Amino acid sequence: MLEPQTPVAPHPDIAHLAPLLGTWRGRGQGEYPTIESFEYLEEVEFGHVGRPFLTYRQRTRSADGSRPMHAETGYLRALPDDRIELILAHPTGITEICEGTLVADGAGLRLELDSTSIGRSSTAKSVTGLGRTLTLDGDTLSYTLRMAAVEQPLQHHLAATMQRAN
Repeated sequence: MLEPQTPVAPHPDIAHLAPLLGTWRGRGQGEYPTIESFEYLEEVEFGHVGRPFLTYRQRTRSADGSRPMHAETGYLRALPDDRIELILAHPTGITEICEGTLVADGAGLRLELDSTSIGRSSTAKSVTGLGRTLTLDGDTLSYTLRMAAVEQPLQHHLAATMQRAN
């Protein structure tokens, strides 16, 4: 069994991502040509273990909170030259690797990510492209997600705005 550890400071290579650390909660909206538009509740958590990456956990519930909808888990890695990588696993049989850029401007961050690889199990929906824009402005985290799936081109799918919960 692992012993409890003393909290550690974020790795110096991800110090510029430290404003993301914590739990974020809010609401979002989704749309796509093949489905009815919907609203949802969302919680995102960024953590760290002292290594040069952030841990990432996301989950959504229906707008009334009555049922789970989606979840993702993975890692956000910072690279030299303000490049970043987001590596995720989805319970729907999809894995996602996105790469992009990070712009830090005083109190805010902007991450622009596009998929470079999408893995699918034999039962997963046909997703062929993903892109994400995350914007941190003070204690507000917002994002948009673009998706190419089920023979549709890359286009807007999700948008959410969350507030820092801790």
